Amino acid sequence: MSSINETQDEIIEEFEGIGDWMDRYSYIIEQGSTLPPYPDSEKTPANLIEGCQSRVWISAHRADDGRIHFDADSDAMIVKGIVALLMRVLNDHTPQEILDADLYFIDRIGLSEHLSPTRSNGLVAMVKQIRDYATAFSLIDKTKTN
Repeated sequence: MSSINETQDEIIEEFEGIGDWMDRYSYIIEQGSTLPPYPDSEKTPANLIEGCQSRVWISAHRADDGRIHFDADSDAMIVKGIVALLMRVLNDHTPQEILDADLYFIDRIGLSEHLSPTRSNGLVAMVKQIRDYATAFSLIDKTKTN
């Protein structure tokens, strides 16, 4: 499994080969199709990300090896692609790896400067929720060891 930074570097390299932003948006939309189907039973208010213009759901569970597995979906194509990129970078890593991650790929691919303010707010909300899950699982770990 690749590290968070290795995956970010792969994404940056992929985007460097796509010069035009219309083509980049198309690529982001394509990334959304890589997400596994999200169960309707998980599309609950508890998994809905507040602060997003479109509807985004992210849920998490702990794998036996301690890594966090995320499931995610959105009802908007570009946002679903953005979620897919986040999942590609952060999925199946330990809580500490997620908490320590500097998500530099967002700026390096130019995503932050090409999103509307509401989509930028949504991206921040998605990252916050993923980190909140990592914090919660990290706190569970600490209580188990004490």
